[in-house]
Amino acid sequence: MVGNVGGKEFSESLAPDVQKLLISSSCRPLVRKKAALCLLRLYRKNADVVNVEGWSDRMAQLLDERDIGVLTAVMSLLVSLVANNPDGYWNCVSKCVKIIERLTRSQDIPQEYTYYGIPSPWLQVKTMRVLQYFPSIEDPNIRKSLFEVLQRILMGTDVVKNVNKNNASHAVLFEALSLVMHLDAEKDMMSQCVALLGKFIAVREPNIRYLGLENMTRMLLVADVQESIKRHQAQIITSLKDPDISIRRRSLDLLYGMCDVTNAKDIVEELLQYLTTADFAIREELALKAAILAEKFAPDLSWYVDVILQLIEKAGDFVSDDIWYRVVQFVTNNEDLQAYAAATARDYLDKPAVHETMVKVAGYLLGEYSHLLARRPGCSPREIFPIIHDKFPNVATSTKALLLSAYIKILMHSQPGDPELQKQVLSVFKKYETYLDAEVQQRAIEYFVLSQKGPSMVDIMAEMPKFPERQSALLKKAEDTDGDAAELSATKLRLQQQTSNAVVVVNQHSANGTSHPAPLSSVSSGTRNIDRGFLEQSQVGPQHNDVPVKAAGMVQSLTADLLGDLLAPLAIEAAPASVAATPTTAILPLEEPPVGPADPLALAVLDGNSSSVQPVGSTSDWFNALCKKDSGVLYEDPFIQIGIKGEWRGPQGRVVIFLGNKHTVALTSVRAIVLPPSHLRMQLPPVPELIPPRAQVQCPLDVLSLHASREVPVLDFSYNNSAVTVGSKLRLPVVMSKFLQPAPISSADFVAIWRSLAGPPNKLQEVVRGVNPMLISEMTELFNMFHICVSPGLDPNPNNIVAATTFFSESGATLCLVRVETDPADRTQLRLTVASTDASTTFELKEYIKEQLVDISSITANPATLGFTGPAAALAGLL
Repeated sequence: MVGNVGGKEFSESLAPDVQKLLISSSCRPLVRKKAALCLLRLYRKNADVVNVEGWSDRMAQLLDERDIGVLTAVMSLLVSLVANNPDGYWNCVSKCVKIIERLTRSQDIPQEYTYYGIPSPWLQVKTMRVLQYFPSIEDPNIRKSLFEVLQRILMGTDVVKNVNKNNASHAVLFEALSLVMHLDAEKDMMSQCVALLGKFIAVREPNIRYLGLENMTRMLLVADVQESIKRHQAQIITSLKDPDISIRRRSLDLLYGMCDVTNAKDIVEELLQYLTTADFAIREELALKAAILAEKFAPDLSWYVDVILQLIEKAGDFVSDDIWYRVVQFVTNNEDLQAYAAATARDYLDKPAVHETMVKVAGYLLGEYSHLLARRPGCSPREIFPIIHDKFPNVATSTKALLLSAYIKILMHSQPGDPELQKQVLSVFKKYETYLDAEVQQRAIEYFVLSQKGPSMVDIMAEMPKFPERQSALLKKAEDTDGDAAELSATKLRLQQQTSNAVVVVNQHSANGTSHPAPLSSVSSGTRNIDRGFLEQSQVGPQHNDVPVKAAGMVQSLTADLLGDLLAPLAIEAAPASVAATPTTAILPLEEPPVGPADPLALAVLDGNSSSVQPVGSTSDWFNALCKKDSGVLYEDPFIQIGIKGEWRGPQGRVVIFLGNKHTVALTSVRAIVLPPSHLRMQLPPVPELIPPRAQVQCPLDVLSLHASREVPVLDFSYNNSAVTVGSKLRLPVVMSKFLQPAPISSADFVAIWRSLAGPPNKLQEVVRGVNPMLISEMTELFNMFHICVSPGLDPNPNNIVAATTFFSESGATLCLVRVETDPADRTQLRLTVASTDASTTFELKEYIKEQLVDISSITANPATLGFTGPAAALAGLL
């Protein structure tokens, strides 16, 4: 009967009879126990079956039950009742306290309800859970009795060798700890709880350590225990290096929560040290929390700048852009800090390996404030410019745009003019006036004109004014993640009732009815392609005196872009007044997908019926764009949007797949399976079968490269939109270039390695025809985009390109050398040579580069006859 209760009418007609059985003194205990469980099931389906006014006294009487089995079933019912309406059951509080007393004193507890010497641990947990639904217990006698019971539980629990007994006693203990915190016990009792948890985090058993850390994190919510928790700081830091990732995460949460002005330096320095060896999966969270702590508790601002720059140096790939945006804000708003920050950034540029994020920070700071260092050795404008420009060839387009702005600022600060510096800077502007990217091209043209205005340029290119004082974007993130305490996470998981470990996020509505994406802390921003420099100022209120540039639009509703909150760059400030109707969490959208003819290969209706559901753009275009960047749209139709956000380090990668329901009706029968090629090891958790209306599912996909190959995995995806089942097979952009890293190399080293690799199969050469015509500068940019580092000037022939990259796989790193020889008279053909110590990697990289260079639209012959599947004959005249 319990498992087969029906609808509302059935439950209402059945409930009175079940209630009679439950309170009947003539029924057997087994029947009454079944009746309590049945009433619980009926209540969950239809709360109206239990009238509080008539049932509250009956529940209090049922708590006098002596049979433990019946009492346990009744307590399960009471948990649900008080969860919905605790005010109606205050008369049950004293009875619950007496039950706990009876159990802890082991009074009249049958042997069959004693588990490893613990009197009915399940009933103890349920009873203490009930008491936590009441706001407070004011009666001094009841409160005193309850605290005596809790004290007995705390004193009587210890770690033993028997795992089953540990599990039961710890379930009781941690529920008691939750109740102690809920009741806001005396400071001595709280300190006793912390001391007990301190023992737990020091034991060898990982499950017990985890529980200790988790519950100590909960204790941070209670006042006056911070100092007690600080006594265990050394042990918590030790747990940060535990082999178990879940323990490391809990330790990080706890350190983050317990940090204040007294221990911030120690904790942040520990996090910085740990950052160099931290697991791939935790580095971004670690970097974000270290940045937040440095900002909140910095003893002085120079220390804050040092910390952030160290973060970028140690884990640049995991430092989101809003972290370095915040540094710029601090430096801009504090004049005393400007010279120090510029000098420190300049020192980092002298290091042999500089992360691109560091180039951004240094470029901005030196552009604005290098004139403050002019009297220092090696810091004149003429000396600063080449230090920055040395990084220019190997950075992304967005960074190039920022550096061009830095150059015009440096030139401005050199007034009266330095002819040699002006010549160097103008040559750069002139060179990039025909650049492929519109943003770089526009800046180069406008800066070239402005740079010839002499002293009048100073007024046009004035220093950036101070930013308005607003809450930090990082602190806003901190507020979001503060709500991710252990008990809240567990509650969310229970409410969602998801069988998947994908994260589901439902949109929230603002007071004025505008819907917008809910902010997420579980998947924080990672490596982003930012196409907007600081000088664009699309998010910082009034325009500054820089050259005007186009501003990005704002996402105003969930329909506009379900994935914008996760995939768009985070703004350094709030939206300007013109978009005041947008919530304060307004974000920049993804690039709008091209609207055009549907891609007939992207979609198949599984039931064979005709359907109007078609992609709103080309899946091929989306795929190709994602091969060159790490985030964007993979697929979109009127009902769903699928987005991708990837992070890559050596042979490892993590791709988060975002499934966003754009529809006002839930999508059902959702299925997403990754079909990996043999050279990749991939693991995707099961996705929920249902995506609620206006909700988003996040599915983390872990990737490991086993060896080189150009094959890509496929996402086999389908869903039902209440009218028809739609399916598509989508190529995932896990391409070879994701496992490449630029390898700057000297001329001597290149030639030595090149000559040591004598010929096939380690060195392969092919004449490639049907090439998409492009200038050397355009081909250089394409190579850099795919993490193949071009070395300008290494080849004496200006029509040739020499480059190097490192391919990472499970077996290690393989240095690959590339040479491209072009013919200025016929740019539709070239000679491509690739060399490495691994024959398979050489072949795959050669073919991969060739695929990027060939203009597919110009090929009309059968692909099998084009020579794309094997190496061409070697030609003479090698380097």
